[in-house]
Amino acid sequence: MTTLLVSQPNFADHVTPQGHPERADRIAAIEEALARTRFDKLLRRDAVSGDLTLAELVHDSKYLSRLRDARPAEGIGQIDGDTFISSTSLAAVTTGLGGALNALDAVLLGEVDNAFCAIRPPGHHAEIATPMGFCLINTVAITAREAQRKYGAERIAIVDFDVHHGNGTQDIFKADPTVFYASTHQMPLYPGTGSPKETGVGNIVNVPLDANTDGAAMRDAYLTRIIPAIIDFSPDLLLISAGFDAHERDPLAGLLWQSSDFSWLTGKLMDVADRCCGNRIVSLLEGGYDLKGLAGGASHHVAMLMDGAVGRLED
Repeated sequence: MTTLLVSQPNFADHVTPQGHPERADRIAAIEEALARTRFDKLLRRDAVSGDLTLAELVHDSKYLSRLRDARPAEGIGQIDGDTFISSTSLAAVTTGLGGALNALDAVLLGEVDNAFCAIRPPGHHAEIATPMGFCLINTVAITAREAQRKYGAERIAIVDFDVHHGNGTQDIFKADPTVFYASTHQMPLYPGTGSPKETGVGNIVNVPLDANTDGAAMRDAYLTRIIPAIIDFSPDLLLISAGFDAHERDPLAGLLWQSSDFSWLTGKLMDVADRCCGNRIVSLLEGGYDLKGLAGGASHHVAMLMDGAVGRLED
């Protein structure tokens, strides 16, 4: 098994206000965790700039203009109560997109089996017309569309285990039967979407989880609802919105997952990818705002992607 790690050399160019949970330290914490000997076999690449106009594959025609208008000449501008854009944010966004598309190329061309992209800002809250929830563009959605446009992939599955529902990804694909979207998330919690009744055109599966529930509830959700639905959909590629804020340490939510829960879930998704789509998985970082919890969850996720086993890892 060959796993590609794509990191983002200019991740700090997206500047958020002091004390904001979505901060440059997040990527630094993941990179430190993945610098251990356990991860020496990772194939590592720095992300390169992507084509930001590809955002128009999923966002409306005025979306990029809105971002550029909101971007200040210097310092930090505010889009909504939680979402900020600095003078250099679009450079980081462009590199994050480039990293995701580089990972897509490597997986679909057979160079590697799977890939994890340590990129920021996150993307799954960005809707067709609205940046929100710390997110400026919906990188996982663009990656799905590029897999279809560039490689002719007919059916894409996106699994989102971030603790917050990916309202943006659902908004983009809710009427598209060629893209399947499944999410586990705490409810009630921001952004307030993700009811089981939100099913799109039969391509959306939402399984809300109650606050203060642990990995057992997550396992049941995937074994009984999500994994059977993915298998029925039979995708050509599996994309993961990998948020690690369901970890019990996270300050923005109230689920009680351990780092080992991310190992279990990753292994089950690998089993599905092996059965349905030749092991092809591209995983993109979304949330995770306690640095220790983020590093623990991400390192367990990547260790499982590498060889199907966690090995010696701290929680």
